[in-house]
Amino acid sequence: MADEKTYISFKTLKIPAQVTCLAAGRAGQLLVGSDDGSVRIYDLSTFKVVKAIRGLASVSSVAWQPQNASHPGCLWLASGRSVIAITTDTDELILTMSDARVKLEVGSDDNDAVNEDCQLTMNKNGNQAAFCLDSGGVGVINLCSNEVSRMRNGHDTVCGSVRFVPNRLGELVSGGYDSTLLHFDLTSSYAFIGATAPPSGLTMSPPFILSLDISSTGILAAGTADGHIYVGTSGERSSGAGGGRQNRRRKWEGLRSDGRVLVEVAQGPVTALTFTSPRELLTCTLLGSVTSHEICEPVGDSGPIVRSLWNRNAGDIFKVNAMVVCGNLLILGGFQKDGAGVIEIWEEMSTNTTDTSTKANQE
Repeated sequence: MADEKTYISFKTLKIPAQVTCLAAGRAGQLLVGSDDGSVRIYDLSTFKVVKAIRGLASVSSVAWQPQNASHPGCLWLASGRSVIAITTDTDELILTMSDARVKLEVGSDDNDAVNEDCQLTMNKNGNQAAFCLDSGGVGVINLCSNEVSRMRNGHDTVCGSVRFVPNRLGELVSGGYDSTLLHFDLTSSYAFIGATAPPSGLTMSPPFILSLDISSTGILAAGTADGHIYVGTSGERSSGAGGGRQNRRRKWEGLRSDGRVLVEVAQGPVTALTFTSPRELLTCTLLGSVTSHEICEPVGDSGPIVRSLWNRNAGDIFKVNAMVVCGNLLILGGFQKDGAGVIEIWEEMSTNTTDTSTKANQE
């Protein structure tokens, strides 16, 4: 039988305060932000901390800006209503705010913080970063000039996630606690189309959009607080022969009413999701249930079909705040029952397609 990729938990790292955010750093490194105002940079070959940043307010998001001809690689983080850039190419092992290269105020007041449930998002070229705010606002930072631009419209309440549309200059999508997805055109700073995740019957949680990702070919997936994922395939760009059809369209069309489906995938909030290939993604719930899904072609006039491939539970995390894939590693971050921070590291392996429900909780 054919093999499928899955992950097995094999290592747990513990830190004093809960993990609030994760991101891949430079090659072979992991960025970990914490509630105590610290950022740790781990070497994933040794799982040791090679550098740390201290003395900040709670860190809500981290992102790595890769090196290019005009600047060295740089760590960007969000703390409160500020976005901060720190160059880590230094002999110092412990960095502080005094080492910041840039500090930008992106929130309008102290109550308008960069949302704790999202990460700063870099575009493919590493010259723009998108952010979202507790006020529902969405913005973009030009990383060459450090100019901050706010979109003219936004969400009615907290904006929880934002992503650039791959292979589309000047387009991004955001998801909010108003259960709405917005598609922005950066040339006009205006959201010109939106879609709403509908209620799914009797539920203890409304369909707040908590997580969001877009595949390399333009498929959108969004995770909701009531255990569903919203999938939109109308913006998909074919990778086969004649696949330029989507590229010739004036705008990405991933929020069109056709080609979308709302699927229940869990019994709790889908706090994180990420694409691992153009039509496969991982979801993770607040309580650490990780599921792999495949997006299949529709049958007849129905929408796309979402098929679950396997499911495994985190072994050492009480609640999960973040998930990231770094090479062949899947990494979860959150906290234990006593409030201490925990990072659980899973390694990629192959499994027979008949093994779809194994739990991997061992270290």
